Amino acid sequence: MSLEVEVVATSSLGDRSYLAHDGRVAVVVDPQRDIDRLVELAGRRGIRITHVVETHLHNDYVSGGLALARLMGAVYVVAGADDVAFDRLPVVDGDEIVLSERMRLTVLATPGHTFHHVSYVLHGPGGPQGVFTGGSLLFGTTGRTDLLGKQHANTLAHHQHSSVRRLADLLPDGAEIWPTHGFGSFCSATQADAPSSTIGRERASNPALCLEADDFVGQVLAGLDAYPAYYAHMGVRNAEGAGLIDLTPVRIADAAELRGRIEAREWVVDLRSRKAFAHQHLIGTLSFGLDGPMSTWLGWMVPWGAPITLLGESAEEVAQAQRELARIGIDRPAAAATGTPEQWARDESGLGELAVATFADLAAARAGDPPHGLPPADVVLDVRLAGEWRQGHLEGAVHVPLPELPRRVAELPAGTVWVHCQSGYRASIAASVLAAAGRRAVHVDDDFGNAGATVAGERA
Repeated sequence: MSLEVEVVATSSLGDRSYLAHDGRVAVVVDPQRDIDRLVELAGRRGIRITHVVETHLHNDYVSGGLALARLMGAVYVVAGADDVAFDRLPVVDGDEIVLSERMRLTVLATPGHTFHHVSYVLHGPGGPQGVFTGGSLLFGTTGRTDLLGKQHANTLAHHQHSSVRRLADLLPDGAEIWPTHGFGSFCSATQADAPSSTIGRERASNPALCLEADDFVGQVLAGLDAYPAYYAHMGVRNAEGAGLIDLTPVRIADAAELRGRIEAREWVVDLRSRKAFAHQHLIGTLSFGLDGPMSTWLGWMVPWGAPITLLGESAEEVAQAQRELARIGIDRPAAAATGTPEQWARDESGLGELAVATFADLAAARAGDPPHGLPPADVVLDVRLAGEWRQGHLEGAVHVPLPELPRRVAELPAGTVWVHCQSGYRASIAASVLAAAGRRAVHVDDDFGNAGATVAGERA
């Protein structure tokens, strides 16, 4: 009978944690900060968590590993070469961790994503069942190699190539691969679109297993783009060891306090959908809807440690956002409010709306005939990242990547700004930033794939 490996996905960050068990005892791999999901899962299965293991000191989230191990009385396993401020079981290449009579892990050093990265091979009664690869071998790609600094990216990319090949050499084709990254995480060199994979499947298609070292390294380094600014704080926090998070409800702010926070230029964040924000919002607030990767972009853009106030239609929305932000180390919002913009404003003068358009509308506006009463397109602003811009952009557009926009609004030419991204989510954030800064903005809420047929431009 094979062992059970259950996935606990955190889609908002593009990561997976795992709970592997034999029906009695379990090991948790790379847990997120909100460990209640894993505790609840183990409780439902009637199993006891005896070990918690980390593949590396994570850069994209605060680990819940130390808190989970302490809560459950479990052994906490971290690479011996990692310099940490807490007691743990330090492991090195070749170590074996016996979990039960039917289940054990072997440790493989797989540097590349970080210098001290390890993978864990899960052995059951029938032999190796699969491998927890963290940020090493991912589905169709590998973990990025520049998170410890660009000066290390080349060296780590060579390590990554060797590590992935070592995994393929040591494991059978049928062995499952259980990566932590690759499902939208910026820790991945590229993004995966497969739900699962095996060593054999990767052997046939993964660049690290199909290309020679120099070609692989060149491809990896050429494909690297910017990553969230908050990553700079994650490794440090994980080396220190994070305690339990406080997810108790946030203090409620009234309309007067909200206006005061906006006037103080604090980050007052509207969690509703971008369509709801465009229809009506509290003037000066910023649109980071829960219908997209809110925590990634908010964590990237907000000055670290700045107070954040959350606005949602319900207490459940605020609680969801609070949980997502806690995963990246933003532990306690300053305040919150629920309800509608009318309830958040002192009077109607505090309410605003945002013009919304398509790429077809933009084409008409650029031709001098803006439809539906929309304003002229004086400025076209592209807020995608540099790699997206290089792959194709509209002729005459101004390029300011979204994370840079708050400090670069003054650089934009005068006039109405029509702002777009790849799908519309980031453009909503950008339009709200522009509106809060006093600029007139039109949110192009459309897929960039529709731009080429309607707007003259470059696609190369």
